Amino acid sequence: MAKKNNLAVIDLGSNSVRLKISELMEDGSAVTKQYLKRYVRLSSQMGPEKVLKPEPVERTIAALKEFRIVCNDYPNARIVAVATAAVRQAENQQEFLDRVKKETGFKIKVISGAQEAYLDYVGVSNTLPLKHGLIIDTGGASMELVAVDNGAAEETVSIPMGSVILSQRYHLDDQINAANLFDAMVEVDEALSHQRWLSRFRRTEIVALGGSNRALAKVFRWRNAVDGKPAPVHGLTMTSQTAFGIMHELLEYSRAERAKIRGINTERADVIIGGLLPLLALMRQLAIDEVQFSNSGLREGLLFKYREHEINFN
Repeated sequence: MAKKNNLAVIDLGSNSVRLKISELMEDGSAVTKQYLKRYVRLSSQMGPEKVLKPEPVERTIAALKEFRIVCNDYPNARIVAVATAAVRQAENQQEFLDRVKKETGFKIKVISGAQEAYLDYVGVSNTLPLKHGLIIDTGGASMELVAVDNGAAEETVSIPMGSVILSQRYHLDDQINAANLFDAMVEVDEALSHQRWLSRFRRTEIVALGGSNRALAKVFRWRNAVDGKPAPVHGLTMTSQTAFGIMHELLEYSRAERAKIRGINTERADVIIGGLLPLLALMRQLAIDEVQFSNSGLREGLLFKYREHEINFN
């Protein structure tokens, strides 16, 4: 009996760590065999010193040990494990990676912000039509921006600002104070203003991914479900007016009230305000009146590149 060709992709982000195991078929397609996500909040309280703190590290190690047990059920699987912004920015990065290798056996590759943005582009461009427009991936400790022109990635930029960082820095986790929200919006606007190339993408298309952006899509799809069946997030579109309206509602609620909204889970309720600020800022600044959401990004980009024999970390 032929061995199954399985690929396990581990994506260690700033807010969550995910494992996706896919069986690679001979026709070039991939079938998901298992998918796990654990909220570890690795970037929590890193502060200006950019140090991974003990409690988030322990949560992350525990989740990776769980993933190791799952991967052991696929003895012939190849493993591609990457870490993004939290580990990328950490002063104690090597100490953390050494401990992960020792305790879980996973050799994690820290990818650059530009690499992360490009892999987002690969994941999106292989699954959604986008000839000219923007891709934004808002994570826990960074946001990636990609300019797509004539179907190609023209710019790939990573900005060290994300849902966890903004929410903790400006106390956007529970009841929202107007002054704190204003200060957060100013920081986001200022960060985007340095990307002068963005002005070429006024009134164009925008594709959004990342946990907070997808949560926005999930709220919308449940509210528009037909016969209790919501539309898929991948490819879902929403007007700017609707997006702003949902954000307005979220701002009026406490953390506990946000967690009760279908589409927003408890682990996301304290960071979704900060997580949505970059997308909504782009839509305001560039007069973009519609956003499309993608379920395909970094992990799928890694899978596509692995199939093309362009990536092989473990």
